[in-house]
Amino acid sequence: MCELYSKRDTLALRGKHIGPSCKVFFAADPIKIVRAQRQYMFDEKGEQYLDCINNVAHEVVKAALKQMELLNTNSRFLHDNIVEYAKRLSATLPEKLSVCYFTNSGAYHGHLSSLIEISPYKFRKGKDVKKEFVHVAPVPDTYRGKYREDHADPASAYADEVKKIIEEAHNSGRKIAAFIAESMQSCGGQIIPPAGYFQKVAEYVHGAGGVFIADEVQVGFGRVGTHFWSFQMHGKDFVPDIITMGKPMGNGHPMACVVTTKEIAEAFSSSGMEYFNTFGGNPVSCAVGLAVLDIIENEDLQGNATRVGNYLTELLNKQKAKHTLIGDIRGIGLFIGIDLVKDPQKRTPATAEAQHVIYKMKEKRVLLSADGPHRNVLKIKPPMCFTEEDAKFMVDQLDGILTVLEEALGAKTESVISETTPCKIEMPMEAHLELLNDSITDSKENPSRKRNGVCTDKHSRLSKRLKT
Repeated sequence: MCELYSKRDTLALRGKHIGPSCKVFFAADPIKIVRAQRQYMFDEKGEQYLDCINNVAHEVVKAALKQMELLNTNSRFLHDNIVEYAKRLSATLPEKLSVCYFTNSGAYHGHLSSLIEISPYKFRKGKDVKKEFVHVAPVPDTYRGKYREDHADPASAYADEVKKIIEEAHNSGRKIAAFIAESMQSCGGQIIPPAGYFQKVAEYVHGAGGVFIADEVQVGFGRVGTHFWSFQMHGKDFVPDIITMGKPMGNGHPMACVVTTKEIAEAFSSSGMEYFNTFGGNPVSCAVGLAVLDIIENEDLQGNATRVGNYLTELLNKQKAKHTLIGDIRGIGLFIGIDLVKDPQKRTPATAEAQHVIYKMKEKRVLLSADGPHRNVLKIKPPMCFTEEDAKFMVDQLDGILTVLEEALGAKTESVISETTPCKIEMPMEAHLELLNDSITDSKENPSRKRNGVCTDKHSRLSKRLKT
């Protein structure tokens, strides 16, 4: 039995024994979660939080326990679970995607240096050194990207950028091995590629002798509602050569898979390289995977993603019409992004405001996070049992927070300090938000304290992080 610690002690021990690269949500005031049920999480005090970001979850417990009591071993022994799961999984995919390689990680094979090197999201956070064999195509973002929604054919324009990269690589004496992309970009800012983009990219990549790899780790298993896999939204004429999947595959249980064609699998085998993974495809994991597929079907979670997702998008679009901070609402099913902007015309990312919002939402017991290159996109990827009531509650809280924030920001170009003081300054947005929070806190703790009294006290806080 684990010893029970206070939240403060847990945080202190984490800082001492867990690597500093391992981040936590809401770092300024982390939540200690002790249990969860469906779309709700509970902290050590029993406070309930509505989970809008934990996209690993489908509800499974009994299947794991039942199989664990019988047997767990590696895949070199024959067992029905692995073949039954592979069969069921393949049935959700186009016919040519029929060979499975099971792994034991929930998602993050990307921590290997060889894969960090092909992920701009990762290597740009480090030393930002792009290897010469890596070629980064522009994100097919029609809201903030190079080719926007007013372009006549953004899909072709973005695909032509890939074509240019291929031509440049060939001119440098290089060949193309593969193109890899999420079917919808998640951490990249909830980006939905324009229709026809992937078909054209696949044509160029195949023409260059490469393969197309679709990453479904965050966006697969019915999350988009209309289809089981996100790449299927792009039409029946588009089928990747390899897809990767994980996270919701095991309801948080560490389970992932690579699915490919018979031809690619045979080419891999003929290289002489054996694939073996001690825990990949073990009986317990496959029992969990089968239970997840059962629940998606029996509870119509894919249909729920469509129904609730459409309702949530409708509510959010009404908020967009109301709030100038909301520049764009994009997504499908239960995969939605809210792009916050400082200026609707210039589409300037509202990074500080987004961080302010997610902390204020946490105070309202709603868990959101922000991502994208500028960390200004509120991402909504809740458990697929999310309800219309949950959607309404979330949007109501967001509406209230944006209303207060926009009222405060309405005077952001005015001096925070009285014009009669000699040290009048115009503050950056981050500082304005900080002082907004400080003033609210101070008015509760000490109503008599004046906020425009000591100039140096205000100025000394300009470089501090946003407080919430």
